[in-house]
Amino acid sequence: MDIFSKCSEFTQAKEAMAQGMYPYFIPLDENEGTEVVYHGQRLIMCGSNNYLGLTTHPRVKQAACEAINRYGTSCTGSRFLNGTLSLHHQLEHELAEWVGKEAALVFSTGMQANLGAVSAIVGRGDYVILDKDDHASIVDGARLGYGKIERYVHNDMAHLERVLQSLPADSGKLIVVDGLFSMEGDIANLPGIVPLAKKYGARLMVDDAHAMGVLGGGRGTAAHFGITEGVDLIMSTFSKSFASLGGFVAGDENVIHYIKHFARSLIFSASIPASNTVAALTSLQIMREEPERIARVNAIGDRMRKAYTQLGFNIGHSVTPIVPIQIGDNDLTFMMWKRLFENGVFVNPVISPAVAPGHQLLRTSYMATHTDDQLDRVVSTFDKVGHELGLI
Repeated sequence: MDIFSKCSEFTQAKEAMAQGMYPYFIPLDENEGTEVVYHGQRLIMCGSNNYLGLTTHPRVKQAACEAINRYGTSCTGSRFLNGTLSLHHQLEHELAEWVGKEAALVFSTGMQANLGAVSAIVGRGDYVILDKDDHASIVDGARLGYGKIERYVHNDMAHLERVLQSLPADSGKLIVVDGLFSMEGDIANLPGIVPLAKKYGARLMVDDAHAMGVLGGGRGTAAHFGITEGVDLIMSTFSKSFASLGGFVAGDENVIHYIKHFARSLIFSASIPASNTVAALTSLQIMREEPERIARVNAIGDRMRKAYTQLGFNIGHSVTPIVPIQIGDNDLTFMMWKRLFENGVFVNPVISPAVAPGHQLLRTSYMATHTDDQLDRVVSTFDKVGHELGLI
């Protein structure tokens, strides 16, 4: 059997392309933050993770340009060898302070942060316990480790306790959970998880990729609930609120020191260049100086959840600027995506396996820089398309 036979047998994407219903890998000609251009058509961007609108901030862009002029375009090596700059250390220090931990470690991407941290910590004889809605990078990090994987029903504390009870009392245990779930827009029940972790001798890692810059005054989910001390490791990415590329994990100094020497995705990957490092640093400084951005994006989330609910859409359990429009059918999800796109609104269609079968949705997300006029246009477009397709 030819190992490549599966490639020629995969036809779904090409069939969707032929029908003009393929919504992925769309090559944008311009990206101005809240609006993008595709083949001369301007669309309001409601599918980005640029929550604070900092990717086009003049200070962030200028800082990145100046870093390229001083340091060049690449570090040409891994953090472990020649690829560490004093800028990396500065960013790590400021990130640790921002999230209330002793130390932090910067990775080349957010996914690599999860791959490296989880697989470094969870070894043979250990257990990693995941929420069933955890991000793929968490799942893959757990698979890379040599421990055993256990999963519990999304945000179900009774099930989590049953899982913890079933594990050997003397085994190492790490619970890893998204702080803000990226598809549904709901928040992990950290006030329920923290006491269970303590009760059963487990450590807790929170992936705050989507919560950083949004929850807890921008400091993430643990800060949102006021239980930072109860969370052992806080991870996040730079590709969202930090307007850059990369990621980090923060925790006790000795734990970060261990990850630094055992995380293969750190040791064997080139470090992020100075331009990305400085972009993240500058974004962090703006978060400190302009808390109104964080308040603004959350107020927009409140406004859009209310508007979609009043129109008759099901937004699930969202309580954040990530607002899903529950559709429940592949064809309808793609059809509504296409009609919205044609009417100037860019959203993300999400189908299985990213969500469970029957939970297909359109993922909308918002930025602090969206104007009231843009938001009004988005709501009126959803109203129009929803009625045309008989969804409301």
